[in-house]
Amino acid sequence: MQTASCGSYASPQAHLAFFPSHSFFAAAEDSGVEDEECLPPPSYRENMGYRRKSVFAESYDPTAASEPYEKVVHPKTDEQRRRLVEAVQNMFLFHSLDNEQMTEVLDAMFEKKVQVGEHVIEQGDDGDNFYVVDSGKFDVFASQNGMEPKLVFNYDGKGSFGELALMYNTPRAATVVATTEGVLWALDRTTFRRIICDTASRKRQTYQSFLESIPMLKSLEPYELMNLADGLHRKHYSAGECIIKQGDVADAFYIVEEGMVQITREDPKNPGQTVDLSTCSRGEYFGELALLTHKARAASVTAVGDVTCAALDVAAFERVLGPCMEVMKRNFEHYEEQLMQLFGTTLDITDAQ
Repeated sequence: MQTASCGSYASPQAHLAFFPSHSFFAAAEDSGVEDEECLPPPSYRENMGYRRKSVFAESYDPTAASEPYEKVVHPKTDEQRRRLVEAVQNMFLFHSLDNEQMTEVLDAMFEKKVQVGEHVIEQGDDGDNFYVVDSGKFDVFASQNGMEPKLVFNYDGKGSFGELALMYNTPRAATVVATTEGVLWALDRTTFRRIICDTASRKRQTYQSFLESIPMLKSLEPYELMNLADGLHRKHYSAGECIIKQGDVADAFYIVEEGMVQITREDPKNPGQTVDLSTCSRGEYFGELALLTHKARAASVTAVGDVTCAALDVAAFERVLGPCMEVMKRNFEHYEEQLMQLFGTTLDITDAQ
């Protein structure tokens, strides 16, 4: 929360102080992908039979014996590398990769030029590659229950496809046809599964026990916790670093993993002065108030020593944490009481729009 306190349903003091569709698209929608333009519209997900569940919930076991592999490197010119980096920079699937993994993925991707009318993938075929659109237009056709294939989506110069068959060892779920000349970047099945699926699975394992220990999240179903883990981004802050600034537009919700943060607010009676409101430590959260009320940040949050937070982007906050909304709204009264004690007014911070 960006206000008078951090959230922890189990602690009154802290109050005064704070998963699949079988596709990447469903997980991206539920996990806070920053660029929603890369998501197909609801009609596409309905036509493809997607359900709200998490992307890596099935079929990939990172503890299983790994297949032998050799790193794949496809040489690229500086210009090709630049185009590739631009094409993948907002891809949800790559958010959890570290620099070394990202470099390996980029090295392994290869350029594929396509012609008008070319079928890049065919519904029912085995999956071989994951594709990222660099340029060109592509139509997506899907057939269900033996019906005539129908157009369910199209790509225009950006986006990605082909991950489903690689994740779940299932046949291609749709046919993708080039409607113009274009360029794709392809990533082979082995590299895709070894790096991307493995990283996502291990990220879930890392966050599972931590999330289960937070009282507010007890109301979430297991697959919802997995969706939350998928959407979290670990962020590190140094002592004195500002995490949230009063007056800024809300961009994320935060859970403290390690360390402590100090919550302060400008004193309306003494310009230039701030008042300490509370602190948040491991398992407590902040940043939710502005997301619930659609207002600017009501307080500033600063790292006390080195701090690690798990951040959930605003785009996924309501979708992933919907079942927890009432718990968080119960804190409004505590926030208002604290501000009344400190400033003699609630400062109108909790009037939801």
